[in-house]
Amino acid sequence: MSNNAKKPSFLNGAAILAAAVAIVKLIGAVYKIPLGNIIGDEGKAHFTVAYNIYNLLLTISTAGLPLAISKLTSEAHALGRENQKRKLFRTAIWLFFGLGLVFSLLMFFGSAQLAHFMTDDLARWSIQALAPAVFCVCLLACMRGYTQGQGNMVPTAVSQILEALCKLGFGLSLAWYFLQLGYGVEISAAGAILGVTIGTVMSMCFLIFYLLTHRDTAPSLDRPDSAGVLMKQVLLIGVPITLSNSAMSIITLIDSKIILGRLTAISSLLPETPTALYGQYTFGMDLINLPPSFVYPVTMSLIPFAAAAMARRDSAEANRIISSAFRLIAILAIPAGVGLSVLSGPILRMLYPAQPYAAQAAAPHLRVLGIACIFICVMTLTNAILQSYGHERIPICTMIAGGITKIVMNYVLVGNPAINIHGAPISTLCCYAVIVGLNLLFVWKYSPEKPRYLQLFTKPVLASALMGGAVWAVHGLTLRALTGGEYAYGANALATAVGIGAGVVVYGILVVALRILRAEDLRSVPRGAALIKLLHLK
Repeated sequence: MSNNAKKPSFLNGAAILAAAVAIVKLIGAVYKIPLGNIIGDEGKAHFTVAYNIYNLLLTISTAGLPLAISKLTSEAHALGRENQKRKLFRTAIWLFFGLGLVFSLLMFFGSAQLAHFMTDDLARWSIQALAPAVFCVCLLACMRGYTQGQGNMVPTAVSQILEALCKLGFGLSLAWYFLQLGYGVEISAAGAILGVTIGTVMSMCFLIFYLLTHRDTAPSLDRPDSAGVLMKQVLLIGVPITLSNSAMSIITLIDSKIILGRLTAISSLLPETPTALYGQYTFGMDLINLPPSFVYPVTMSLIPFAAAAMARRDSAEANRIISSAFRLIAILAIPAGVGLSVLSGPILRMLYPAQPYAAQAAAPHLRVLGIACIFICVMTLTNAILQSYGHERIPICTMIAGGITKIVMNYVLVGNPAINIHGAPISTLCCYAVIVGLNLLFVWKYSPEKPRYLQLFTKPVLASALMGGAVWAVHGLTLRALTGGEYAYGANALATAVGIGAGVVVYGILVVALRILRAEDLRSVPRGAALIKLLHLK
């Protein structure tokens, strides 16, 4: 009975967090598109440099320790040790308070040194504006770990969405306001990133209020462990996870430094400043993070079923679920990546009308990054599969291998004046291709029934290629039929929308005609039964 009672709770919790993550990522994508229009390519470079530093410190302070708190809280909660649970939270909150304070002070007072290290001195204002967010997020991580450990995912989900909405509203408003006052793009970028800080403050206030109004004061007779013992338990569980998860953040930070450093070294041979070129590259990076936002909930809804099948040693069921997950990801990711690649220029010009030159310059980057987007989606799935198989360390090792590939290739390609910033998207594509190649190898190795990759991917690739040709042709014909030419915003936007619509119709027909999607692929997905009936799947 206990197992049956816990299962729905787990699945509901996973669904809540998956939905929250999808909403947060979608808001993040919506935030970055108008932001690029407001602050331009150089402003985006300052913003990204500061955010990469913040992300590293954030990973160090919150990657593993909240998971440790969640695990220990869950254990105490299951055993009815309420005093143990409360003392664990009181002890851990001071640990996070100290970590957050140290890293916030480091970012604020060391902003000039950090910006200089990253070869972008004007990023110091953005780094300072983001410094208080580290302190707030550390406390947020502790509180979220505590509530999740009690099986309550709603406070985490609400706080994440609140944080994202504040970032969107305050960040864009402040960026625009500072530009209207006549400040430079470096101050406008700092205003944009100040929205992130405001979001973390609001989210922290919400969770504090929630905990104060939902205090469990029920008496308990258990005797809690000492603060020293509890701290040791948190560190023993959390530190190894933190070290492993920090690898990709460190690689990303080093990668940003290498790109800006190599561009600076050949700046006399470049047509634009290194920060402008790097900012144009980030325009493309913002868009390729959108499709994985929709892939993540699909993955989260399927993987718990695969883990349960593995636990029951039902290899046939596990293979069916994994194959369905691969087909769904292929059906979603491959056409999205092909579409971004084929219509890279028109899409960027449609989304960034206030920055036409930067949009045009970013088009070659997105053409390559669109294909990289496919690998990012497959990486998300294969990481989850390996974790459900109990091989959590393998994705970490493969990400490190991909990150090293990216760093080496950027050093060589970006430092070549003939290639310069165009080497960055190539190295990104190769990075994720290496990760996915290794992940697929390990998934095949550890799967009870070996997945048939050729059978799973051939039809979606064929359908996506045909769709890409249709999109390109329809967009071109529509543009020629309209007056105003390619660079008239209205004509380009309409032709792009018509091309995308045609692509959706063509691809939908091909999915049904080639029988790429099966009824079993949708049974575990929310509203799957209705989709099966609508599409007449068998």
